[in-house]
Parts: sequence; structure tokens; C-alpha cells
Amino acid sequence: MKAYMYILKCKDKSYYVGSTDNLTLRVEEHNAGEGCSYTKERLPVQLVYYEECFNIKDAFNREQQVKGWGRKKKEALIKGDMNSLRLLSKKALVKGPFDKLRDPMAP
Repeated sequence: MKAYMYILKCKDKSYYVGSTDNLTLRVEEHNAGEGCSYTKERLPVQLVYYEECFNIKDAFNREQQVKGWGRKKKEALIKGDMNSLRLLSKKALVKGPFDKLRDPMAP
């Protein structure tokens, strides 16, 4: 059964990342104050991004990954800005000979 990883933008402009097998219902629950305590205190919320996954386990794993990201990286994902997303990735940064961070994809 398909499932979703989603990002909500809260009234205070913070982001909430979650996963569900029924996206429409879950967003409605959040806006009705029946979601988690985090969103309950920051209503209304707006769905700004989602990904379809094969199952709830995959959606939960993706949720955990995105929850670990900073605000700028989440916003790059929301905007579909793959270049910024790559540049913001810690794994994409490699120490050079002078301890400066450089993009390994650069020539």
C-alpha cells in the first residue's frame, strides 16, 4: 500500500515533517487539532510538499531523513531546487588541502 512523507508549513512559518498512508485525512486531522502537539499549537498548517512512497516503512524512513535536515535544505526540497539541495548536503562537502570546503562536483 502506498504511503507519503509530507512537509507542512505552520502558522509560525516552521516546518513539520511526517508520514502517513492517507495524506488528505492526515492534513485534515492536523488542521482540526487532532494531529501531533507540535502542529496543534501552530494552526493552521499548509501542505507544502509530499513524496509518494511504496509503503509506510519507506515513508517513515524518508521522514526521519528529512527531519534531520536544516531549514534551508528543506526549503530547497520544497522548491524542487536540486542544485541547492546538493550543495546543502553535508555528504557533498569534502575537505580540501587547505581545510576549505569545496563542491566535489565542481571542475
